[in-house]
Formats: sequence, structure tokens, C-alpha cells
Amino acid sequence: MRIPPIAPGDLSQEQKPLYEDMCTEMKSYFSGFIKSRKDGALLGPWAPAIRYPKFGKPWWDYVKAIADNPSLPKTVREVAILATGAHFKAGYELYAHSAIGEKLHLEADKIATIAAGERPSDLSREEGIAYSVAVSLAAGGRLPRATWKMAVEVFGEDSAAELIFLVAGYHQVSAILNGFDVCIPSEDDQEPDTPST
Repeated sequence: MRIPPIAPGDLSQEQKPLYEDMCTEMKSYFSGFIKSRKDGALLGPWAPAIRYPKFGKPWWDYVKAIADNPSLPKTVREVAILATGAHFKAGYELYAHSAIGEKLHLEADKIATIAAGERPSDLSREEGIAYSVAVSLAAGGRLPRATWKMAVEVFGEDSAAELIFLVAGYHQVSAILNGFDVCIPSEDDQEPDTPST
């Protein structure tokens, strides 16, 4: 990483509340993968967010907003996130959301195919729409009208909007991970879901 994670004992007064909020919130959704070192320092996109709380706190508020009470099916969300991570080659994002997808019983071959940057042939209709929206937005330009109409038809307008905000949020996550060269944790790091506080 281009910036070192910060151990809890070294956090500033500005960083501590953000760290504590992240640790609390991550227990409910972000599970099944390594998020912190043995000393409690957060890894992944949380490390740079804590280091720069002026930017990290608004970013984290956005992440919480798109994770809080989602209306889209969980596996559909993971397909969109994985497709976004694959486009940007964001290693930690693919690592984390492959684990989340497995926990949600998303088939391993689907996860592997999406992570390789390809479209699985056996996506459900809902998963296929999520994949199409994610790939289209990652390619740049406007989302095709037909894709938007299909998303609204299948999910409803509010959930189609949720999908776009979800993909946009993971564009940002990918940029943070790649910009700070965030690596996939090694076996020397903490075991998944070990309490860090």
C-alpha cells in the first residue's frame, strides 16, 4: 500500500470516531474476508479513508447509504459489484466481494467468470441486468435507454436507481483501492471476522 494502515492506538481524535463507526457497521454487511490486521488497523479502502478523514468520512457515509436496507437482491448487488471490480482490476474489491458472493451462495463459477472480466452464460434475468448496467457504466458514456428501461421493468424505478448508485459507489471504491495500491491481505494478516476492537 502507498500509505500504511493506522493501528487503533495511533489514531487521531478526528480519526477515532470514523474508525469506530467503520468497525461497527462492517460487522453487519462486510463479513467473510480480512478487513483488519492483528493489531486492529483497518485494511482495504478503509485504511486510506481513515488516514484522510476529510475525504474518508463523506465517502464512508455514501458507502453506508448504498448498503443500508437495499431493495435489490443481495446476489444481484454482488454481480454488479464484481463486474465493476473486474473492469477496474481492483484486487481487494474482487477478493472481498468474491467472499461475500460465496457466503450468499452465488455459484463459484459465476464469481470466477465475472472476476475474469467475462459474462457468465447462466446469469438469472436479474443478475444479467445488473451485469449489463455495471459493464455499460464502466465502459463510459450514457447507459443505453433499453438497459435502463429493462432495469426499471424488472426492479422498479427506485431499485434501478439504487443499482446505478451502487455501481457508481464501487467505481469510487475501485479508484481508492487502485490509487492507493491496496493489496489483497496475506495469510499473516488477521483471520476473517476476528473482532478488531
